Amino acid sequence: MQDGIVSEEKLLEATDAAKKAKVPLVAYLVNEELANARSIAVAASHEFGVPLLDLDAIEIDLDVVRSVDQKLVNKHRVIPLVKRGQRLFLGISDPTNLQAIDDIKFQTSLRIDPVVVEQDKLEERIVKAIEAVDTTMGDLADDDFDLENLDISGEDDQVEDVHRDDIEDAPVVRFVNKILLDAIKRGASDVHFEPYEKFFRVRTRLDGVLSEVAQPPVVLANKVCARLKVMSRMDIAERRVPQDGRIKMRLSKNRAIDFRVNTCPTLFGEKIVLRILDPSSAKLGIEMLGYDNRQRAMYEKHLAKPYGMILVTGPTGSGKTVSLYTGLNILNTVDRNISTAEDPAEINLPGINQVNVNPKVGLTFASSLRAFLRQDPDVIMVGEIRDLETAEIAIKAAQTGHLVLSTLHTNDAPRTLTRLVDMGVKPYAIATSVSLIIAQRLARRLCDSCKETREIPREALEKEGFEAEDLDKGITVFGPKGCKSCNEGYKGRVGIFQVMEVSETMGKIIMEGGNAMTIAEQATKEGVYDLRRAGLNKVKEGVTSLEEINRVTIE
Repeated sequence: MQDGIVSEEKLLEATDAAKKAKVPLVAYLVNEELANARSIAVAASHEFGVPLLDLDAIEIDLDVVRSVDQKLVNKHRVIPLVKRGQRLFLGISDPTNLQAIDDIKFQTSLRIDPVVVEQDKLEERIVKAIEAVDTTMGDLADDDFDLENLDISGEDDQVEDVHRDDIEDAPVVRFVNKILLDAIKRGASDVHFEPYEKFFRVRTRLDGVLSEVAQPPVVLANKVCARLKVMSRMDIAERRVPQDGRIKMRLSKNRAIDFRVNTCPTLFGEKIVLRILDPSSAKLGIEMLGYDNRQRAMYEKHLAKPYGMILVTGPTGSGKTVSLYTGLNILNTVDRNISTAEDPAEINLPGINQVNVNPKVGLTFASSLRAFLRQDPDVIMVGEIRDLETAEIAIKAAQTGHLVLSTLHTNDAPRTLTRLVDMGVKPYAIATSVSLIIAQRLARRLCDSCKETREIPREALEKEGFEAEDLDKGITVFGPKGCKSCNEGYKGRVGIFQVMEVSETMGKIIMEGGNAMTIAEQATKEGVYDLRRAGLNKVKEGVTSLEEINRVTIE
């Protein structure tokens, strides 16, 4: 070359080798370290009178990248930089590559202005841009899925898809299907599609923690929203009020995943959240949930009783539904009549009569319960006790020979009893009907492949709540490290439980107007672990970390 960057002899050899390898000459020179990328860019800019740009100095607009066919970007190894009216500035390491300029000009119908950039930085930016634009979210375990023709059905298959032609363009269909499939593959529990003024993001909740997985162009927000609403059989023209729907995605002949879908109007569009409902989670078996032997035996004992009330309590997302369904799965035999009232039914279990409450038409928890009691029930499950009427009917059912399972939102088991009193339920009715209360949380489980020991002083462990007797024996505390097979050192979740049997003494405390603190003291005397102690036991067993227990339990 005239600038002395590489000798003529080496240049001729490199030209032949580049042709054989089917790579651009500049790329070959840089990759084989025959020339410096910066020197080539400066020389090319000077030789051909093309402006030179340092790619590190600018932020590339992904919308501009999307304007050029990805196949052309890959073929010619160029990158669209900026669009100004009908002009497109194209980053290129070899300005003599007229074929690239012509192809992109033909595809975009824009005037192409080449800009010389350094080959190594160009390759790095192409990879990053394609990763950001491409919505594949990584390779799936099963690449046989046809992302544009997955078997997807909504809540009501009889609804006509009158608007389907408007929004079912292949890129949007592929994007949505890929996001959902990737969420299933990773074991996520929720998917959030969130539109904002200047960006649109997708987040998934994995092991209880939200993280961003994609940031598609903001102009796609309405199309993605419309696609999801069509999939879940909602009214796509209604954007002023929240809507609920359901999607069934059939992955194979033997496996289908349900999504519970909710829309909520926000300032810049509708936010859509999908809860992933995997029926296999209800069939894990009670031994997989995280109960210790004593807690499991107590739960199974009360499930075997012909009457009484079992209450599961905890915040949203603490695994209450899975605990209840696991119990129902144990009870689901031919000789039992089981009915459930839920809002909505999250997991379909054959053999159980499930009702979706619908207050708009008068189908409430209370009215469903009344109907169940006329249908010769053995076991009744109420999704949630929200009001006095529902609580009173459920308690009467428990007193008249039925096993009742339900949930409440309280922080621990003792507070559940006083919460019922606060709702207006008579103390004697609580004492004679509620037999077992399970308070729970979900903690991330440490990855067995990479967890590592942590050296924590004895004084610090005592402050955390470990007993001196345990410390004398020696405790090994593990923490997260992180590897290819886990998510920041964690893989899956485990339940932390407080299982409290309502004894006669507790019944007397309730009837005498005792508070939650008094009930908690009595529970401790009877050997019931609170949530904190149950969590520390999981730390001792090496199942989870101390940081995780501090995150999910209150000292």
